[in-house]
Amino acid sequence: MKDILQEIVAHKRVEIERQKQAVPYSELLAEVNKIMQHPRQQRSMSQSLSHSATGIIAEFKRRSPSKGWIKAEGRADIIPASYAKNGAAALSILTDEEYFGGRLSFIHIARPSVINTPILRKDFIIDEYQLLETRLVDADAVLLIAADLTLSECRSLARTAHELELETLLEIHNEAELDYAGLDCIDMVGVNNRNLGTFHTDVANSFRLTSLLPSDKVLVAESGISHPYTVRELRSVGFRGFLIGETFMKASNPGEALAQFIHEI
Repeated sequence: MKDILQEIVAHKRVEIERQKQAVPYSELLAEVNKIMQHPRQQRSMSQSLSHSATGIIAEFKRRSPSKGWIKAEGRADIIPASYAKNGAAALSILTDEEYFGGRLSFIHIARPSVINTPILRKDFIIDEYQLLETRLVDADAVLLIAADLTLSECRSLARTAHELELETLLEIHNEAELDYAGLDCIDMVGVNNRNLGTFHTDVANSFRLTSLLPSDKVLVAESGISHPYTVRELRSVGFRGFLIGETFMKASNPGEALAQFIHEI
């Protein structure tokens, strides 16, 4: 079976180089330095998850490589705001365009209507340039995927993210990636129940790895969560964040679907 993750990352490298030609790194850095001279509202995703009774990270996800279009007409100025209104502890916004139908601008579009809710930029982050972009659109956290990065690359990106006032959610999938979870500047550790190479999903992966995860990090379960009882069970073993996208995005009204899900928890 073709490894979809390798294909995505290869395309991402080409995409980033094209972006650097359009807007050089030095220009982007100058813009970020300019906005960082002024304090911004502090929205900690890790704290929001820790203090939430449900810890739902509601995801704005219009498409996936395995399922195709989920909600092609989904609007970034409507759905994230509806999630925030209906109890999401944090938001995840897909910004990869080629494979997930996302755009970086979706975060910028969503922000005015979700002033108090932390936003995670969910993408395949492999270059510091992307971190500058993330800070510029006023996201609060960034996803770092262990399978995309060497240990050294992950450490460097996590430290740069903190310098840019971004929290970090490290995503792992198996025991071989546990060393990444102990890195400094990692605020949250997520277990992806979906294999990024094959896109096979099994929520048992979170339960299997839970006892091996660091106790000083906020733990997040990602993918394959479609029932409220699964959230209750995962909370009982230490998880505090639950990233859910397709379950809500497939509904005619994602915000209402979130509200019902929380009610059943």
